[in-house]
Amino acid sequence: MSFLKIYKFLLHGVLKLAGISPRTIEIEPGTIMNFWVPTETINNTNTKRKKPAVVFLHGFGFDGILTWQFQALALAKEYSVYVPDFLFFGGSITDKTERSVEFQAECMAKGLRKLGVEKCTLVGFSYGGMVGFKMAEMYPDLVESMVVTCSVMALTESISNAGLERIGFPSWADYLLPVSVKGVETLLQVATYSFPKLPNWIYKDILEGIFIYRKEKVELLEALVISDKEFTIPCYQQGI
Repeated sequence: MSFLKIYKFLLHGVLKLAGISPRTIEIEPGTIMNFWVPTETINNTNTKRKKPAVVFLHGFGFDGILTWQFQALALAKEYSVYVPDFLFFGGSITDKTERSVEFQAECMAKGLRKLGVEKCTLVGFSYGGMVGFKMAEMYPDLVESMVVTCSVMALTESISNAGLERIGFPSWADYLLPVSVKGVETLLQVATYSFPKLPNWIYKDILEGIFIYRKEKVELLEALVISDKEFTIPCYQQGI
């Protein structure tokens, strides 16, 4: 058994002890999403929430619970914590060909409502921040406020080109979807501050266990970049 599988097994046990459990939601036929949710809501989504809902939206590297494990555990006592996986990450999948941020936002909102969430605070990192901004625009009745880091409202061509030039990659897929152990190491070093040197077998484990659905993720990245002319700043009603 790999290091990553052992770590995730132990992490999932700790999360369940903290009152956070996995739940698979059918958004529509052919589309399912995985959420980590408050355990007490699994059998009764109609129960009125006593704690404010916080939804953590992950970036493009890892799934939801690997990205937000420490924050989820820290906030579980005071908040109703929800940690979803975007489509083609973790346990979420669709047979639809749509790859836009709007589709991710739509599926996320439908999933949260099926879980009984009426209002929430979104916490978005990188790609999750962009989906979060779109959710705030499309569903102002659902999104009450947002906390966003390492993200933009939309990845326009000018922002994309400047970012790629700064990190020295020809495309986002070349950076975010490595095909080698060295590529995984480079991704983690560029994306984090002072990331420790790890043995190559751990990078190999991450490469084989995390970077799946490569074709679909390339399509997600291609759909993410829009022309500068297409983007206008929305008038958000939420506190951001």
